[in-house]
Amino acid sequence: MKHLFQFLLRLGSALLIAGFVAFVQYALWDLANSNQPIADAEQEVKGFAYSGYQRHQSPLTADYPSLDELTGDVDLLAQYTNRLRTYSSLDNAAVVPLAGFRGIKVTHGIWLDRDEEKNAREVAAGIQIARQYKHVERLIVGNESLLRQDMKPDTLIPLLEQVRKATRKPVSTAEPWHVWLKYPELAKHVDFITVHLLPYHEGLPVEKALDYAMQRYDELAKAFPRKKIVIGEIGWPSRGPIIEAAVASRANEALFIRSFLASERTLKFDYYIMEAIDQPWKMELEGWAGAYWGVFNADREPKFSLEGAVPRDIRWQSKAYNASLYAFAPMLLIGLLLGSWSFMGRLWLAILVQACVTTLVLGINVPADYYLSQRDLVGLSLLIAATLITISVLLAHGYEFGEVLFKNVWKRRFTPLPPLPPEQEPFVSIHLACYNEPPEMVIETIDSLAAMNYHHFEVLVVDNNTADEALWKPVEAHMATLGPNFRFFHLRPWPGFKAGALNFALKQTDPRAEVVGVVDADYVVSPDWLATLVPHFVEAPDVAVVQAPQAHRNWEHQPFRRMCNWEFEGFFRIGMHHRNERNALIQHGTMTLVRRKPLDDLGGWSEWCICEDSELGLRLLRQGFDTRYVDHVLGKGLTPADFSAIKSQRFRWAFGAMQILKAHLPALLGPSQLNIAQRYHFLTGWFSWFGDALQLVFTFASLIWTLLILMAPKSFGLPVVLLVVPMLGFMAFKAALGPILYRRTMDCPWVDIAGASLLSAGISHAIARGIFAGIFKKKGEFVVTPKGWKAKGGLAFFTPIREEMGLLVALLLGAWIVAFGLGAQDPAAKAWIAVLLLETIPYWAALGCQIAAYWPEKQPEPKASPQA
Repeated sequence: MKHLFQFLLRLGSALLIAGFVAFVQYALWDLANSNQPIADAEQEVKGFAYSGYQRHQSPLTADYPSLDELTGDVDLLAQYTNRLRTYSSLDNAAVVPLAGFRGIKVTHGIWLDRDEEKNAREVAAGIQIARQYKHVERLIVGNESLLRQDMKPDTLIPLLEQVRKATRKPVSTAEPWHVWLKYPELAKHVDFITVHLLPYHEGLPVEKALDYAMQRYDELAKAFPRKKIVIGEIGWPSRGPIIEAAVASRANEALFIRSFLASERTLKFDYYIMEAIDQPWKMELEGWAGAYWGVFNADREPKFSLEGAVPRDIRWQSKAYNASLYAFAPMLLIGLLLGSWSFMGRLWLAILVQACVTTLVLGINVPADYYLSQRDLVGLSLLIAATLITISVLLAHGYEFGEVLFKNVWKRRFTPLPPLPPEQEPFVSIHLACYNEPPEMVIETIDSLAAMNYHHFEVLVVDNNTADEALWKPVEAHMATLGPNFRFFHLRPWPGFKAGALNFALKQTDPRAEVVGVVDADYVVSPDWLATLVPHFVEAPDVAVVQAPQAHRNWEHQPFRRMCNWEFEGFFRIGMHHRNERNALIQHGTMTLVRRKPLDDLGGWSEWCICEDSELGLRLLRQGFDTRYVDHVLGKGLTPADFSAIKSQRFRWAFGAMQILKAHLPALLGPSQLNIAQRYHFLTGWFSWFGDALQLVFTFASLIWTLLILMAPKSFGLPVVLLVVPMLGFMAFKAALGPILYRRTMDCPWVDIAGASLLSAGISHAIARGIFAGIFKKKGEFVVTPKGWKAKGGLAFFTPIREEMGLLVALLLGAWIVAFGLGAQDPAAKAWIAVLLLETIPYWAALGCQIAAYWPEKQPEPKASPQA
């Protein structure tokens, strides 16, 4: 009964969390799409400009609507108007008789361009239609032919006269107001003036657009007082780029058209609203806005009514419902399965899941909200894929963040154990591999090992492939003074890098050894290292690895070394606890102890992998062994020497991680002794590095797309703000998680948090290169990370960061070109500029790291002498 009550309590709490977050999400959708009050139209529409192409049809590809599709359109429009304006006599000519059957009068269009043969066929077909159908009340010969410079007035005028004589119906041509004023001689050859009044193209704010259109109408009326004026097109797009103060939106389209229909002057006008139905194909000719002038969208749904309020998104309710529905089950599982978390922690993770699902719902709905070309769909697919990866990285970080901050009880917190009596101590063999290391540094490490409070151990130092005798001979001589349990080996040549040296040491190990310890050549270990950690092997026979954290010394007085120290601390103070909780430890190649028997049984260290330590840890986990992390500093090494050194180190780690992932992927995904939690950590543990690789891909893709936008703006548009903005938010949110965790879990000043964050961003390019190299290459080269400070000349300053600086300049140039070439007022342009600038952060960070590496070391203040 008690367990049932606890389950029902957890279930109720989980339902509360999932239901609350889903409700708030829906409420936020409702708030964001609150109806905008706009004046109602006071009259019916006198006429619509109409092209009958469906969403995926285009005259440019000779893909025309069927008779049934045209019939459906005419039936739809007959409910709203009794007059239509068409544009071509050859394309979709069936509209004319269909309109006549429903009592709709037609102003028939004859399309003209630079193809003289086609123009002749258009004119002949237009004359025939005008003669055949009485409800064709007038003809428009040419639509913006002069504006497009497809022909000149002396070419157009004969065609106008030909149609006038052949039909005896009123004839005109259609042009914007300024073209009529530029070519006043046209008025002598038309029966009426057809003008296009589209203030959006002239950059007018929607609030002033109608007055502006009326002024231009009056200007034409004054210039041609004896000519009837027909407004052939007047309207506003629901989407499109910002042109000066003109903003394309559904609300602004509704405002302009309703204001026009509510005006008393409109009653006296002869006009056609531009246009009846959205025409996506026009993007190829007119750019982004060309597709969105319709009162109906391409699916023949009204964008707004002529009365009542106008929502920002007519489909927001279905999107909000689906986002809540898809996220509900994961949020419920969070509430049920994470019982060791506090209520606020489970609520936090549920909110994060809901935000991610909502973003995906927005992305999936983009093709329904926008008219996308095949190129756009490819770009959108890549953007959604990038969003999925970003979300995966974010959720993995969010889970770690939540566990560290909100977990009430940790089940696997291991501490140093009391030392064993000397007679019970297992024999330990400590292996130290070195290559081209300063002898004084190695000797300091050896002396610290010799000073340990442990009785039964040996130290094997293996120098592999160091050519300079001045580096290894002093170490050999020093080892000879320490007794028979301190043995030195110099190997040259020797294969296998560090793993090869360690395998050689394994073969030389004392048969009594039950535990093998590995320490790097720059570490000064605590006297209690073995005494407090080896008892874990005695306490639990299934323990195969006991890992102490990496820590550093001599970092306090130099900015770059401070950054390195705190950047390392983040993983060992936060990430290792997260993994240790589910026995999914990442083993490291220093301050680690390994039970000898399973190490021998598995064939030692893997020489094919340049991260042999982590690979061994995973092999041991696959055998069902336990690993323990004891978060107690028992040894301190040196930080990497400079920014080039840490870049080389992280490249190697990333390369090795991909080697491990490729080799063990069948076990991680298929049958093996690994449990779900271990699989999760070894698959998602490198998500952060995958995120760095994705950042590099996205950077190159952004630069290429920026070039395509500038070179072919009609074919390549700015990415959809709807997806770009959430990605910006996710990237910013992810960047904030680390500093928050540092502040909450470690005694780290804000200035050092900033330094660690700077270094983490600065090495992302090296990590990305390592990821791709590891994916596509089989073998890597083990490069020792230099640990001593090496000052370099100024000419060498940019050498380690030349790639980062090249990308930084390219991104800044791209942002500048977009801002000044396309205008920075368009929300899409603003979002894209923000993306380009945000992508510069890792490269600015690399520059900052290099500056910090060159910063002079601050001398410590001398200690006050004791008073006499």
